[in-house]
Amino acid sequence: MTRLADLVDLPHVRLGAVPTPVRRLELGHRAEVWVKDESAFGDGGWGGNKVRKLEWIIAEAHRRGSTTLLTVGGIGTHWGLACALYGREHGLRTVLGLVDQPLDDHVRDQLRRLEASGAVLHRYRSSNRLRLAAPYLMARYRPWYVPAGGSHPVGALAYVDVALEIADQVAAGALPEPATLVVPVGSGGTVAGLALGLRLAGLDRTRLLGVVVNDLLRLDRPSIARLAGRTGALLARAGLARVPTAVEADLPRDWLGEGYGVPTPAGSAEVARATEAGIPVEPVYTGKALAAVRELDARGELAGPVLWLATHGPR
Repeated sequence: MTRLADLVDLPHVRLGAVPTPVRRLELGHRAEVWVKDESAFGDGGWGGNKVRKLEWIIAEAHRRGSTTLLTVGGIGTHWGLACALYGREHGLRTVLGLVDQPLDDHVRDQLRRLEASGAVLHRYRSSNRLRLAAPYLMARYRPWYVPAGGSHPVGALAYVDVALEIADQVAAGALPEPATLVVPVGSGGTVAGLALGLRLAGLDRTRLLGVVVNDLLRLDRPSIARLAGRTGALLARAGLARVPTAVEADLPRDWLGEGYGVPTPAGSAEVARATEAGIPVEPVYTGKALAAVRELDARGELAGPVLWLATHGPR
């Protein structure tokens, strides 16, 4: 299997086994829909796309000589929990700047996990209050700051790697070449890495559909293209000879609902369906992305085969 770590001179630690499994999804769609289950990635603690990014971020923190990571998210952040659990295993302290979000059972459970994780927690009522507190947090802890969701060029390397993995699974006959690849977009790193990686992997016919689920960050084509460009520049400096300069992703906001962290009826219905099928789904990210698959499929607007990336990572 082609791994990005074998192609470039960049630090990397192994936190999970690859490839993550793919299988046909039988949830009543008209189109041929497959799932790539990222919840299977991660050797312990927490899994999913956040741990993929930490393979690169933890290694880079060590290269920089950092002992503390500072990152941010909502009080139900999966990213923050993954940072805390895997960072602790690799000698890093995690400081989390947390912003209040709508409470439900899922968020309450996640907040309890964060409180038990060993991370240093600082809670704020709004993103503006967190921004005002940022200079204090930087001065007090002297950390390496990594944006929400690990959406940094180093973190985006993870999903360049996943695109190569998908191409290998297609070549091996494990799944058909996707006409459409669907992923939730919460902070941008996953979709930016995929946009770059699909071109590197030769999957030029695959349309990348990033379902935006966060209205607190700028998540549009120019911002994703900038992050993909910075990731490509990092790869070029690390020795990759052929780096695409143009990437594409569709970024609809139609399934966002009332805002980040607020469940939608369509998303919650998908959580129930997927849970019955044994697929880990939650209402903030993956449920909304799966709702987009169902609605576009029902309208006949979704070219198949479709590959849905299930990025949630419970343990």
